[in-house]
Amino acid sequence: MTQATQETSRRKGRAGGRQARVAQRQAPLAQDLRPVQAGMEGGWYKPLTEAGVQRIHTAALDALEEIGLADAPPSGVEILTAAGAEHGDDGRIRFPRALVEDMLSVAARDITLYARDPQFDLHLSGNKVHFGTAGAAVHIVDLENNDYRDSTAQDLFDAARLVQNLDNVHFFQRAMVCRDVLDNFDMDVNTLYASCSGTTKHVGTSFSEPGHVSGCMDLIHMIAGGEDAWRARPFVSNSNCFVVPPMKFAEESCETMEMLVRAGMPILLLSAGQAGATAPAPIALAVVQAVAECLAGVVYVNAITKGHPAVFGTWPFVSDLRTGAMSGGSAEQSLLTASCSQMHKFYGLPGGAPSGITDAKLPDMQAGWEQGINNVMAGLSGLNMVYESVGMHASLLGFCLESLVMGDDILGQAMRCVRGVEVTEDTTSLDAMKEVCLGGPGHYLGSEQTLSLMQTEYVYPAVGNRMSPKEWGEAGKPVLLDTAIARKNEILAKAGRQIDPELDQIIRDRFNIYFE
Repeated sequence: MTQATQETSRRKGRAGGRQARVAQRQAPLAQDLRPVQAGMEGGWYKPLTEAGVQRIHTAALDALEEIGLADAPPSGVEILTAAGAEHGDDGRIRFPRALVEDMLSVAARDITLYARDPQFDLHLSGNKVHFGTAGAAVHIVDLENNDYRDSTAQDLFDAARLVQNLDNVHFFQRAMVCRDVLDNFDMDVNTLYASCSGTTKHVGTSFSEPGHVSGCMDLIHMIAGGEDAWRARPFVSNSNCFVVPPMKFAEESCETMEMLVRAGMPILLLSAGQAGATAPAPIALAVVQAVAECLAGVVYVNAITKGHPAVFGTWPFVSDLRTGAMSGGSAEQSLLTASCSQMHKFYGLPGGAPSGITDAKLPDMQAGWEQGINNVMAGLSGLNMVYESVGMHASLLGFCLESLVMGDDILGQAMRCVRGVEVTEDTTSLDAMKEVCLGGPGHYLGSEQTLSLMQTEYVYPAVGNRMSPKEWGEAGKPVLLDTAIARKNEILAKAGRQIDPELDQIIRDRFNIYFE
């Protein structure tokens, strides 16, 4: 073999080895090796002092004893008074401290929100963080026309299919209203079925009327393979606005909640006051009201079935006090959400709150900073369920599929912040420094340690652009939104339906399904 042939052979060997290493790095990592994953522990950020937490708790108990909640349905009055609440002459239900404390002692902790695919189960305990969607947007952000249009059942199905294929979006709660479905029962059915057809991750939904629960539970039992299978692993939770802030029960939602508790469905006890409008303007007092309302929900649920799985859903929002309009992307929203997370930990209850909402109308720089800041703070606070974290624009009025795809990158970076820095004997060993500095190449590029940590220590964007200006120019100067559109289309082209075809046809024969 000539010297030239030997050199060619060596180059091919090096290239083949490099190509093999690149292919190995690009292959999907095992779940336990991924640098970020659902349920990583936060809890580093605490906006409230210990004294502040105690003061909010005391004020919430005072509010329940002295103000109470109005407008409980007759069934709720019966349930709550039988448990020890007081029904006043003014019609308000008041909650003695001892009753609240008793119900807190039996409330479910360390719960699991199941998914149809067990790999996506959400274990809600301590400071474990999970990001997902939520909301009831009435529009889709149409990037082709830079405009808003009515959202449809097909849009909801497409959003669920995207979430199924986005690693950093851990659950799918109904994100938009199916405005092409005019009948309310059909709307509830399509909302539920579009979500379950699109993803095997945990699904959250809501119901327009108590009378719709029975038919929707029939659909759920069909998907689960029977009522017993459903009760063993309930993979749908009910997002239940059981209160109308300030301090009033929502009669029909309460009746729905009662039925669903008995049907075995986990409940998100959702209090969604708006600071300066339906909640007090001081951030601390807005938290007090939300905590008081959700504590009333804890009593309510556990008076029906002790230890029923429920998420403490303090969702106070922010008003722009100049106009009264909602401001979901504000710094004040971050503080409200993180403060609520701290209160969840005080009670030791699984909790959820909103974050990642943007006031921007399009996925632009404003949307990026609002989503990034809010989601990082929510994650660092150790919030168990971060709702509305991706895709939500115009303060919950619009949902954007491309923004959902780009938001997966944001959540990956947020979760990397949640993971923090591991300081161990291995990560502080000087061996790698000695190899490089004492007679070595003087840099760490290509070192064994660097290559071994490329995938397990570092997170890389799927859509975000890290090219140099020269590379960017040579690649045709790609625009972020165009890349997001391409990835969205690529996912949807491959994403199937997560329901067996035979069962799907049976369901379509029984119910009016509006999406393909």
